[in-house]
Amino acid sequence: MMSKAKLVPIYFGMEINDEYLTQLDNLRRLLYEEADILDPISISSKIPQEADAVLIPQLTEQAYNSLHYLKRIQLPIVVITSEFGTFSMWDWEIISFLRGEGIEVLAPYSLDHSKVICRALAVKKRLSQSKFISYQDKPGEGGKQDSIFRRFYWWQAKCLEAMKKKFGITVEKRSYRELAKKAMEIPDVEAVNFLRKVSLNISSDLSEKALLSAIKLYLALKKDLEKEDSVIGAGINCLNESDYSDTTPCLAWCLLYEEKGLLWACEADIMSLLTGYILHSTLKVPVMMSNIYPFLMGQAAIKHERIPSFPEIVEEPENHILVAHCGYVGLMPQSFATSWVIRPKVLAIVNDNAHAIDARFPLGPITMVKLDPTLSKLIVIEGLNKGYVQYPGSDCRNGMIIKVKNGHEVMRRVPSHHQIFLPGHHLPKIELIGKVMNLGIEVL
Repeated sequence: MMSKAKLVPIYFGMEINDEYLTQLDNLRRLLYEEADILDPISISSKIPQEADAVLIPQLTEQAYNSLHYLKRIQLPIVVITSEFGTFSMWDWEIISFLRGEGIEVLAPYSLDHSKVICRALAVKKRLSQSKFISYQDKPGEGGKQDSIFRRFYWWQAKCLEAMKKKFGITVEKRSYRELAKKAMEIPDVEAVNFLRKVSLNISSDLSEKALLSAIKLYLALKKDLEKEDSVIGAGINCLNESDYSDTTPCLAWCLLYEEKGLLWACEADIMSLLTGYILHSTLKVPVMMSNIYPFLMGQAAIKHERIPSFPEIVEEPENHILVAHCGYVGLMPQSFATSWVIRPKVLAIVNDNAHAIDARFPLGPITMVKLDPTLSKLIVIEGLNKGYVQYPGSDCRNGMIIKVKNGHEVMRRVPSHHQIFLPGHHLPKIELIGKVMNLGIEVL
């Protein structure tokens, strides 16, 4: 369970009136799942060290003459002054004045926005107290595609250092070789007994051996990750170091999410993991990491997926993107998907005994998000999931087609081939996350 945000209410003037107390009780009721609201203090008092943000439940004309006190506050300032969990429309004047004086206050205009702010505050705190686990041995040395994987930012020491400096999150490396060895030593009967307890949609062409290997890796991961409470996400260098294992961790990540809420990183991409963790924990919506293949990439993308061509799009083909990863749309647990099946592996880079997940997101609005390498901003792309396309015998057995506003802008400014996908459009809420976490928002 993630701890709640701690908000310290402040009041203007010498005393608290009944209206203030009524609003405070109201907010404790509305935000009981997201925030612990501390005892109120005078604006001139010292802010308690335990507070994550300052709460203003009532604005009065005295705020105009309290700039000195407000400017010394180093924490986010949240204005929630209406009984509905939003700022009151009568407070626009004061809020505008404060912003004009350089005091950046958060003024949510829906209860859901207030909850997002509180969850973002809690996520910010938890990141500084937690760790990601990356199962890898020697990435880029003796692997399947070393020349490719050595180019990825998430393998660089400077990436880990930047994450620690910005968010306080620690990345611990553990041996994939040792994990895979422990998994393969688990008796078949143990995996069979687990399978009797769960309901999974399994394709008829997936062998029993492949399914048991997938479960064994899940059991080994679960045992290893349960050693401590501070682990909030994990990933495996499952492609480049695939020789260590007779399977892939796709099903394991799905099961660990459904059971424990653990977030995962395909290919141990901790930049994607960090992006996905922030968004999922704050917005409470499904997330998925996958590859983007903009139509504007042409043959460079087509060759990688071993497809003859992009699907024919009559109107604005330049503003369309094919999305696929490890043969299918992308990895997601069953609870995120409109359809979900465990199938045999597709990519030649993994063991013949491996598996993959064939799953789909809902059609309609969709959002792509990724932290940029400096960790100073989130790059946000809103688009439309138009449907799915299949290429039998290729590395894209099922792909998703997304239309974006400007494909050329995506090519020029997107920071990675790995993107985090969220069903729906969420830009106003993502902007709130940015304000809480000191991240700029760049919309493509």
